[in-house]
Amino acid sequence: MACSTGSSGTPSTCVQWMWNSNKNPFAKSLIVEWIVYSDVENIIIEEAFASNKTHAMLDDYHIDFHCNLQILNTDGKKQRPVKRVIRDKDDYSAREDRFAFVPIDPKRPFTGTYGWISPFIKETVKFLNITPQQLPSKDNRIISVLVEMAAQGIVEEGKLLGKQIEGEKIAELLLKKKEADMHTVWERCAYIYSLTSFVYMKLNETMRLIGSAGHEHIWRSKIGTLGPFSLLLWDSPSNYNSVKPKTILYRGAQLTEETISFFKDDCLQSRRPNRSFPAFTSCSRNREVAEAYGNTLFIMEIQHAFTVDLQPFSQFPDEEEELLSPGVCFTVDFVESDERKNRHWIFLKLKQMHTLNVLSGKDAQEISIALPKSNEPRELKVMMNDGELLAILLDLMSKGLTHPSSNTAFASCFRTGMEGDWKF
Repeated sequence: MACSTGSSGTPSTCVQWMWNSNKNPFAKSLIVEWIVYSDVENIIIEEAFASNKTHAMLDDYHIDFHCNLQILNTDGKKQRPVKRVIRDKDDYSAREDRFAFVPIDPKRPFTGTYGWISPFIKETVKFLNITPQQLPSKDNRIISVLVEMAAQGIVEEGKLLGKQIEGEKIAELLLKKKEADMHTVWERCAYIYSLTSFVYMKLNETMRLIGSAGHEHIWRSKIGTLGPFSLLLWDSPSNYNSVKPKTILYRGAQLTEETISFFKDDCLQSRRPNRSFPAFTSCSRNREVAEAYGNTLFIMEIQHAFTVDLQPFSQFPDEEEELLSPGVCFTVDFVESDERKNRHWIFLKLKQMHTLNVLSGKDAQEISIALPKSNEPRELKVMMNDGELLAILLDLMSKGLTHPSSNTAFASCFRTGMEGDWKF
């Protein structure tokens, strides 16, 4: 929640609605536990209040402004007091679910590498049947279509979760920018993602299943509904990729000893394996924000990674949120623990990698290429003997990369960019 208007153009406010969560909400008690409504619910309630409506309708409850009550939609006798609070900007606490990571599968806290484009994004592009040159950042004609599809998908997911009204409000926020350029649409998507709602929760829950054979059908089933929004969020204009090398990011976590052991095992290997985050991952540039939750703190040093600064578009600028793009790779540098206090610190190095499976004779090799942050085409030098180079170049070209030389057997560089990327 912020008290100033963000550059997304969406009015922010210091108003926060809360409901009384005491076991007996009408008992006279000196101590009342007030629970805040979600960001989207707060928007719905405040808009209705500002429009002088008698009530605001939520998915499970409605708010009676005359009596200041929350009333269960299916049972009018179940009521709780509500209140409207105007908060100072500094009267704020970070959102635990935003920066505290709990693995869906403790035995699989990370995935292997699959290039710098998430399988979820790749499959969304296939589902939409678009070419690299038709990405919304390159072709304005497709933006309105994608916005409509994203809005429809959000509503459908909302219905499945019993959050239809919330989904319709989020879709409304997105559709207001339907005819805008990609910069404006992306800013609205960043704003929506920054809100506490089912959208970012469900999207990340889905994408974190990538790499788990037993759950592949689940994440693939969400491509039609969540894919368009994820593509709009992923295809951010390049000028928003602002983080610099050596920047330190933080993320808290509640991890079991079993899960922590996976990170410790990586440290024991002479050649540290490359891992990756399969989903959009919220981090903070403020250590105190992330350190407040869980028993583990990830301390991540950026070397080269696709990230975006969400602070200018967020309702919560004090969180200093930096969003890691899905597919960002890392190696575990080292792990420190204080067993007595059950506190752990896991140090990671983030480096955007593209992994290629290169066939050379009967032996399969795997090489990793460290990429600069820009998505623009670039030349990469390969220094090895002609036979090895030929095998690599042929494999690369079979995946759709273009080659600047007419003689592939003796050329010493190849060109890769967004167009080739989509064919891996």
